Amino acid sequence: MTSPRTPASRISIPREIWILVGAAFVIAIGYGIISPVLPAFARSFDVGVAAASVIVSAFAFFRLVFAPVGGELVSRLGERPVYLAGLVIVAVSSFATAFAQSYVQLLVFRGLGGIGSTMFTISAMALLVRLAPPSARGRVSSTYASAFLIGGMIGPVLGGVLAGWGMRMPFIVYAVALVIAAAVVAIGLRGARLRPAEEHIARDVVSLAEAWRSPVYRAVLVSGASNGWTNFGVRVAVLPLLAAAVLDEAWVAGAALAIGAVGTAITLQFSGRMADRLGRRPLVISGLVVMGTTMALMGLSLHPALSVGVGLTVLFGLSLVSGVGAGLVNPAQQAAVADVIGRERNGGRVLSTVQMAQDGGAIVGPILVGLVADRFGFGTAFLVTGLVCLVGVVPWVTTPEPLVHHAPPLEVEEES
Repeated sequence: MTSPRTPASRISIPREIWILVGAAFVIAIGYGIISPVLPAFARSFDVGVAAASVIVSAFAFFRLVFAPVGGELVSRLGERPVYLAGLVIVAVSSFATAFAQSYVQLLVFRGLGGIGSTMFTISAMALLVRLAPPSARGRVSSTYASAFLIGGMIGPVLGGVLAGWGMRMPFIVYAVALVIAAAVVAIGLRGARLRPAEEHIARDVVSLAEAWRSPVYRAVLVSGASNGWTNFGVRVAVLPLLAAAVLDEAWVAGAALAIGAVGTAITLQFSGRMADRLGRRPLVISGLVVMGTTMALMGLSLHPALSVGVGLTVLFGLSLVSGVGAGLVNPAQQAAVADVIGRERNGGRVLSTVQMAQDGGAIVGPILVGLVADRFGFGTAFLVTGLVCLVGVVPWVTTPEPLVHHAPPLEVEEES
């Protein structure tokens, strides 16, 4: 028996995607381990908030400038070898970072890791776009993102504990986690039925000019920059410093990041299906509004009228709700990009440009917000972040729903 319109929840997720999900979980644990200690490690070299934020931005900067090359490598060599090479590069970079003896060395070693990061990120994005069933793209995106977020829940807590053995230890553990992830992919995708590089190149290529003509793609670039500014820049680089200002204890920064990850992970359990049923647009808009509002209010945790306990409650509560907003935005936005590209077309350059927009926000955000924090305080800095996040809503207000305008008909699945 066949069903004319199989629900997205009943379409099976390919084995290759589950392997990527497992690797993403391991990578996220490692990344989460270093998140709460990286800004403090930078400040241990006697630098200010802005300079400490540059360490995070340097990683994103190298991702940005190498993204076009990463897209070309994926098109020419195939996803698997580029993915593995990227993981190894970041592992070496993390291990070198652990033994940095100066701020400049820390900046260089951490920045070079961005090259490997963009390699495995674009490779994974290309595989998800191509392997995900069109009518279940939101669910696939949320499943993949859930692996990152669950790892992100565990990682910061472990990072806070590992910091007790010194701020260099988390970077060594991160390097080991990346080696494990590389082994998972190398073994798990060995012999998998992936298209060879020659066939990958021969597929119809989606040019940037063609993608740019889509209002959905233009909206994704703007909201992606806002999302990068907020979630991959300020949240990682400046939020731990705000947490330390509320209560200067190592566990507080890790707890703030972990609580935000909890909010996102819970939301991802249903947001992917919502994106497949209700559309991408309402989830992106509502998620950005939630993130922007909570980020703008984050400075209230330092209000002089509040006790430390109340300030921590405000900080953790806003972190949780902000995480919910991120959980609404991410799967819908990634599914919208896949809608524009299509399953059987080569979108390496289009994907790398989306990655560049996100990394651009992650680069500029921590630097500018760090400067604002040094000059005007954390309250103003997070207000600016909230406004930037709300800017990402603007193009989506007039953008047509991509699920209707781009997605092909639901696939048919055999029933036993």
